[in-house]
Amino acid sequence: MDYSDYSIQFIKGVGDKRARLFNKLGIYTLEDLIHFYPRKYIDWSKTLSVKDVQSGDTAFIKATMITPVKEAKIRKGLTLYKCNFTDGETVIHVTIFNNVYLAKSLRTFDDYILYGKVDRTFTEASMSSPQIEKAEKATGIEPIYPATTNLSSKIIEKVVKAGLEKVGKTDDTLPEYIQAEYNLCPLDFAIRQIHFPSKEENIEIARRRLIFEELLTLQLGLMKLKSKRATKNMLKMSNDFSNEFYSLLPFTPTNAQKKAVADCVADLQSDRQMNRLIQGDVGSGKTAVAGAVMYTVIKNGYQAAMMAPTEILATQHYESFCKLFEGTDINIALLTGSTKSAEKKKIKLALSEGQIDLIIGTHALIQNDVEFRNLGLVCTDEQHRFGVEQRSNLAMKGNNPHLLVMSATPIPRTMGLIIYGDLDISVLDELPPGRQEIRTDLVTSAYHQRIYKFIKNAVDNGNQAYIVCSLVDDNESDLISAKEYADKLSTEVFQGYNLGLLHGKMKPKEKDKVMQEFANGNVQILVSTTVVEVGVDVPNATVMLIENADRFGLSQLHQLRGRVGRGKDKSFCILVSDNKSESSVERLKLLKSTSDGFKIADYDLKTRGPGDFFGTRQHGLPQLKIADMLEDTKILEQSRECAKFILKDDPNLDCFPELCTQISNMFRKTDY
Repeated sequence: MDYSDYSIQFIKGVGDKRARLFNKLGIYTLEDLIHFYPRKYIDWSKTLSVKDVQSGDTAFIKATMITPVKEAKIRKGLTLYKCNFTDGETVIHVTIFNNVYLAKSLRTFDDYILYGKVDRTFTEASMSSPQIEKAEKATGIEPIYPATTNLSSKIIEKVVKAGLEKVGKTDDTLPEYIQAEYNLCPLDFAIRQIHFPSKEENIEIARRRLIFEELLTLQLGLMKLKSKRATKNMLKMSNDFSNEFYSLLPFTPTNAQKKAVADCVADLQSDRQMNRLIQGDVGSGKTAVAGAVMYTVIKNGYQAAMMAPTEILATQHYESFCKLFEGTDINIALLTGSTKSAEKKKIKLALSEGQIDLIIGTHALIQNDVEFRNLGLVCTDEQHRFGVEQRSNLAMKGNNPHLLVMSATPIPRTMGLIIYGDLDISVLDELPPGRQEIRTDLVTSAYHQRIYKFIKNAVDNGNQAYIVCSLVDDNESDLISAKEYADKLSTEVFQGYNLGLLHGKMKPKEKDKVMQEFANGNVQILVSTTVVEVGVDVPNATVMLIENADRFGLSQLHQLRGRVGRGKDKSFCILVSDNKSESSVERLKLLKSTSDGFKIADYDLKTRGPGDFFGTRQHGLPQLKIADMLEDTKILEQSRECAKFILKDDPNLDCFPELCTQISNMFRKTDY
């Protein structure tokens, strides 16, 4: 039975008031409750003698209470309860804080198990506020759940028991031959043992099955999505014009670029519509790849459209492609929100009549009155800035046009298979020759005056600089601090220089205006929060100063660093951090030592976790309950193999109704 709509409030021991507390933990239904797993376990059977415990360690001590509880009021709001226990050899002094219920329940000469930190000398020991359970009751493994105010782990445990009684036996989603192939226990066993394990080894057995189940459901959902979108190629391209395009370039493309173009051309000539992601590091040459694909599509008699997240980025792409296609008969136009009405009308008419071969723009491209005569290719830049719906809206402008997506966020391959599960992936893992190496320095705030002098010299020599402030979170005080910092710099440090300020609370038009001023050279020094990360090329910018660099992820720092080094002059990235922790210094030293975005992303994933890559808001991916993308990569690969095997013989999952329900439940709350 599907319990995804069975409200938590109707489960025994919940009701309206407690249901709201469960809602705070993201638990709304019985289905949510069953998949709300313990964060750890306490095994009450693993008791020790005090003499076997190191002072300061946490342990289970089986002991007899030997003195009654004495109450001592220390001050208003603080009452201490003191009593003594013994394990037969050592006396244990126990202090209980403000828990009158526990203090009154203790009985002299009864046996208990004490769980907590043990402070000991040679003859005696003490424990402050240990967990205390009756010895006869504390025999098994206790699950500890993530709790919230007024909703303890104990209460959650009782409600989970009631929930499992309500559910009864869980039907298995996988046949026995698949369970045997991947060494999986039955699903009902896994669900019951993850919550209430009868022995310690069952926890790992249950975890493995549930991790596999979750990753399999995710993989099947993404693969089905991919096949749903993999429509028949209605716009098959007869000819490959990529070599003709290469002859237009003032440089020789890298092997990685040629391979990515060949992947795209193969898609254009295949039986299925192209849905491909070009993923490459900062400066890896994605624009040239997109240019080759567009050129081939246009030369085959179709139109191409490119959508960028901001007007300034769209304008920059327009200028790049005008330069790239100079000397050809390709007609290019730019359509943004600020395009004048008369010009818009003219462009829209020319588009509908097929006079424009390549249109570059922002969200303005997906307006209802924008029509194409023969749209063959939709290309989006910085994929994570667009929702799936926006891409789809542009794609609906034609007869199933081919889709090309570009992203400058390096992601290790395994991760990419998940994040972009609905797209085929080509990776640009080679930088074009002649790309400027950026010198990266790591210093403390004591160097500020020297850094400011360095920036002044760069600007005096005709170059520009970025100064990036970190914002701990997006609240008003941090915003004010960014403004205050910019004001301080303009009045106390860089008098006579043109400073600009860019932050996340500005309206898109305001951001574009500031960036345009910077790109044009009117703003010499741009003080910014991380909104500059995905931005425009300013070849004249040669210095990037990042304040409090330790607050950023490495991948984010790498993206920021890639804003300089775009021109002919030597460029510098200065990381300022006063954080002396070993891990922080190690992270920033890695950035200083390498410019390989994939290596940096890999390290970031291992040390900080998959947050940025798997943020549900960014990528529309379902939230995982038990699987860990870093720790469970082996199971991830096995589940992917299993998903392919299942879909090969049963593409509609007719034999797997429970899995279909799970996929539906998993994906219904996402952007997919």
